[in-house]
Amino acid sequence: MNTHVARAPGTQHSLPKASADDALYSKVSWRIIPLLIVCYMIAYLDRINIGYAQLQMKEVLTFSDAVYGLGAGIFFIGYFLFEVPSNLMLEKIGARKTLLRIMFCWGLVAAGMMFVQTPTQFYVLRFLLGVFEAGFFPGIILYLTYWYPSARRGQMIAIFMAATTVASVIAGPLCGGIMKYMDGASGLAGWQWLFVVQGLPASLLGIVAYFYLQDKPDDARWLSASEKNTLRTNLEHDEKHVASASHASLGQMFRDRKVYVLALVYFLLLGATYTMIFWVPTLIKSWGVADLMQIGLYSALPSLIGVFGMILIGRNSDKHGERRWHFAASVTLAAVGLGITTLTQGHLGASLAGLSLAVIGIASATPLFFTITTEYLSKVGAAAGIALVSSLGNLGAAASPAVTGAITAKTGSPVYSMYLVMALYLLSGIILLLAVRSAKANKNVQA
Repeated sequence: MNTHVARAPGTQHSLPKASADDALYSKVSWRIIPLLIVCYMIAYLDRINIGYAQLQMKEVLTFSDAVYGLGAGIFFIGYFLFEVPSNLMLEKIGARKTLLRIMFCWGLVAAGMMFVQTPTQFYVLRFLLGVFEAGFFPGIILYLTYWYPSARRGQMIAIFMAATTVASVIAGPLCGGIMKYMDGASGLAGWQWLFVVQGLPASLLGIVAYFYLQDKPDDARWLSASEKNTLRTNLEHDEKHVASASHASLGQMFRDRKVYVLALVYFLLLGATYTMIFWVPTLIKSWGVADLMQIGLYSALPSLIGVFGMILIGRNSDKHGERRWHFAASVTLAAVGLGITTLTQGHLGASLAGLSLAVIGIASATPLFFTITTEYLSKVGAAAGIALVSSLGNLGAAASPAVTGAITAKTGSPVYSMYLVMALYLLSGIILLLAVRSAKANKNVQA
């Protein structure tokens, strides 16, 4: 796993040190990142598979678009309520116990979705799924700050978050295949098998994470004393790329208006992104593609392209030590791609090309955003701050599916929802550029 970042010119004796650091961070990455990626892939599948399941559920259970949109979004209400407490608990008891609790419980609830028969049951289980999954994503972001300094964090967060894009590649064919070929097996519908097959692995992975991971570098037996000291020293002398806050207490962090501005940016970003996630299958179906397996395959192509795009953009951000304009460029790319998709309705190839362009921007924006957030927050406020920004931002994902579902139901087309999504992406970029200063610019102002 390549963790190379560009370094400023220095004396020749610094080159062996830099090479040794690269080797050390490669060792760390190969140890912890693959498992985290697999865990996040399962989490993401359990969160978005409703977008595919609804293609059959609405036929059998007669759920309207409004019911489906509300159920898809209510997940994030439970997520919002328990995210900050979960991250504060992680800081006290460690990542291993936290991941065990989160993943074991959400796996059982995700599999329990197979028993849904009424809208009320649908709402309750989606809410509980959010409750039990709360803290997973901000917990992992916090966990990565224990291992990687800012100069390496952008690419590593992007690699970790590539799990969502890889999961999107897998989700289409996997969900479509399960619903098509397992429909009727043992008397269960295809959508019921979908929840079982993708839910229970989360519980098993929670157990694996507990025994395999270490809470912090000092706990890692696979690191030597000198390697632990290097990681500790690099974190203590961390040089950040955006102007940072100096929170002396949690109370000061909670009173920082800029934290809530960051939450607003994430609200807009996530609201737009989850609208796309939940409605891409329906969007592709509106292009005249009827076969479930083909819908899955077509939705996988943009995601596959997005995997490479987000890692390259994250690496470029680390290389140049720049975050803000990389984020703005990513959300602009997302809006442009969606514009192309909207204008080329009925032309499958052109629509897929536009969607692929959009997914590169969509996939790149979130890891850049959380790299900025981790660099802005002080150590004192990191655990609560990351969770607070994430939890408030997730309300965007709670609201947007219901809003766009109502728009689609009223207009009979998902196209009008895409206009809203494009505006949300562009607005998130503008607000972040206005709210966050670069570290270099801040030093110049202070000077």
